[in-house]
Amino acid sequence: MGLLETTKNEDLKVLVETLNFKEKVERSRQLIKEAYARYGDSLVVANSLGKDSVAVWDLAKRVDTRIRGFIVTTRYKPAETVVFMNESVRKYPELKIYKSDVEIPDKLYETAPDRCCDLLKVEPVKRAVEEMHVKCWVTGLRCTEGRTRTDYREVEERDKGLIKLNPILIWKEREIWQYLALYGVPVNPLYAEGYRSLGCAPCTKITSEDNERAGRWIGTSKCGGECGIHTRPLKNVGAGEGI
Repeated sequence: MGLLETTKNEDLKVLVETLNFKEKVERSRQLIKEAYARYGDSLVVANSLGKDSVAVWDLAKRVDTRIRGFIVTTRYKPAETVVFMNESVRKYPELKIYKSDVEIPDKLYETAPDRCCDLLKVEPVKRAVEEMHVKCWVTGLRCTEGRTRTDYREVEERDKGLIKLNPILIWKEREIWQYLALYGVPVNPLYAEGYRSLGCAPCTKITSEDNERAGRWIGTSKCGGECGIHTRPLKNVGAGEGI
């Protein structure tokens, strides 16, 4: 029995606190390695261009350089993120960019932020999953990142027929930066300005709170929450219950 099958019965809190940095890196690599061996080209990395995503992307490329990925961008991304995105795609042409050009009301991100995210983020992810024939998508989710990310598992099937792999789920924020520094992985320059979690420009602020995601959607019902990519169905079928 491989690591993919054993993760569902493990206590994440214990893993977060007891595994050291090296053990977490090896565990993450093994999860990606086993998943790629099982799903091949239908395993695809979702790269948000944030610190966690670029760590996962680097891990995946160290497992196999043929692994593909996709980026979802929006009309509201900061200029620095757009430049970083273009640099990343030039280096890795196997990263495919998805976006939505649908017409939306002005400042929908203020009046109906959930709807804005559904249209500009969730819908392009659905399209990426369909067009790239994804059976397993790899994310940069971490259970220590914020209040909305504590109930995930390393291997999930929230949409029937679509496995979601969260290989760095048990990493702490400092371990992400340790990995990026150790392996010389380029990061979005906005982190140097004090941001800890990156999104669209109107919905991302610098804060001094402990919660990494506290700067997201300040002043709205979504404050510190989710865009919907990890909470909305991504396929038009019923939810599954695991691998």
